[in-house]
Amino acid sequence: MALVGRRDGRNFGYGRQLSYAGPQALKDLFGGGHYGTVKAHSDRWQAFVLWCRSEDGPGFNDARQINRQTLRDYAEHLRHHVEQGELAITTAQNRLSSVNRTMAALRGDQYVKVPPSKALGMRRTSVRCSVPQGQDPEHVKQIVDALCEHKMLRAAAIAQLARATGMRLREAILADLPRLKREAEHYGKINIQNGTKGGRAGASAPRWITVNDHIRGALAFAHHVSPDGSHNLLAPNESYLDFQRGIVRPARDILHQYSLKGFHELRAAYACERYEQITHHPAPINGGRCCQLDQHLDKDARVKISYELGHGRIGVVSAYIGSRA
Repeated sequence: MALVGRRDGRNFGYGRQLSYAGPQALKDLFGGGHYGTVKAHSDRWQAFVLWCRSEDGPGFNDARQINRQTLRDYAEHLRHHVEQGELAITTAQNRLSSVNRTMAALRGDQYVKVPPSKALGMRRTSVRCSVPQGQDPEHVKQIVDALCEHKMLRAAAIAQLARATGMRLREAILADLPRLKREAEHYGKINIQNGTKGGRAGASAPRWITVNDHIRGALAFAHHVSPDGSHNLLAPNESYLDFQRGIVRPARDILHQYSLKGFHELRAAYACERYEQITHHPAPINGGRCCQLDQHLDKDARVKISYELGHGRIGVVSAYIGSRA
């Protein structure tokens, strides 16, 4: 740890800004390596910092002010969003776990931490138990139209990209739209790379998805509403966190009005659609029985969907399409 002996300063010697201090402490903790891990923890730490600065948060900008009660309050904030369908349990637990890790990096001890599952009062599940919302194209069209009517064009672009390609929220926001458009034209498929989890690089983790008319339409719309001077949905002078606060959060009110928990449901809807295209059977969560009729076909579909969603193991797919049992 680089700052031993200087931990009595603001943010334990890591600077004046909480948002800067956390990532710097993590870089020291991991010795400048483990880029993907550091980036994942840093991104989740920024979500915590955003909460600290919000009306619901404590207003802290110095990690020395953060104690266990602060983390319990943050856990309550996350639990509320899980109950509202805005966050997955896994996402909430990961965020709290990353705050624990970052606080340990800042402090140099394990004193300020809370057990994620106990603090949230929830157990994560790896199997989907409810039918994904947004499977009906007409339902998605209504949502997109409503977002457009409220001048939320970039949020409408996210919805279309998530449903057509299975992109995560971050991937849709940061997608390199000119590159994807070129790939669609030249290769008939696109390689989803920007905004992926774990700091993936294109050369080491290709994620190609075959293009269809829906994907072409989603890319064309996103390219059209992309701000001038930008290659993605962020304006040149706009941060990712500002985009979440100014665009994504207001859009969720519209999604809820049209019975959609969040953008992540559209990713699950994509997975169910792909399962049916590959196997010619409905996804298990939709009552399909391919897993009983042809286990090899079911496994092949899960492997393909896992790849397209950017996951490293097929077990995760059950969280999108249902159990193999």
